[in-house]
Amino acid sequence: MGKGSKKTAKWSQEVTAHSNALDIEPGIFASDDPRKIARSLKRSAEASDRRKSSAFRSAMSMLSFYINRAGSGLADEQRRVLENAKDELRTDFGREPPG
Repeated sequence: MGKGSKKTAKWSQEVTAHSNALDIEPGIFASDDPRKIARSLKRSAEASDRRKSSAFRSAMSMLSFYINRAGSGLADEQRRVLENAKDELRTDFGREPPG
């Protein structure tokens, strides 16, 4: 472990658990249902009056942040679920998933 690694891990955990922009449903990123994850993030983003960008961008940013911070510690199956949740988010917001 490099210098500051413990602090960094704690920082990212805090952001995920207590985002200033979104009130994330506890445990939502552990769900095995991409649709449930997307709908929860959409609800959180639309209900937030603290976000600085569109609800879609806020929800997608939080999902991407979680995937990136989990890195190699994220099981392949859970990574697939979370990546599929991105497509569900795009659909829920009326955006076209990439071809």
